[in-house]
Amino acid sequence: MTVSPKAEQALQEAMERLLSGKPNRTDGALTKNNLWREAGVSRATMNRATSVLAEWDSRVDESPATALDRRRREELSEVRGKLRKSRQECRQLQDQVDAAATVIAALLAENAAFREQLAKRSALVIPLDRAHTIRE
Repeated sequence: MTVSPKAEQALQEAMERLLSGKPNRTDGALTKNNLWREAGVSRATMNRATSVLAEWDSRVDESPATALDRRRREELSEVRGKLRKSRQECRQLQDQVDAAATVIAALLAENAAFREQLAKRSALVIPLDRAHTIRE
């Protein structure tokens, strides 16, 4: 069984749109599901168009849309790596901030204790015994 010339032409035009990255009816992903949807034919009709499918298979890996998709995936992978590294750095910085806050709290408590101790000492008057002082 073959397909009508009209269906084959629709599939060819859909293939060109998808491979050039300019779809009309789909998200542009280079899949056979998108091919028959973009062409406006049934899946069964597409499956009978063996010459179109053979051409699709041979061209899909070489298309500008595939190259663009590949570059996007590489960029996405790079961005994800940078995000992972940034999150790790953020966690390390947060750990440092938490440690500094703990030290600051300890120093504030120690400082308050010293101030209290100093206040108690300065209020204490110790009389000097003049009888026991050494005269020259």
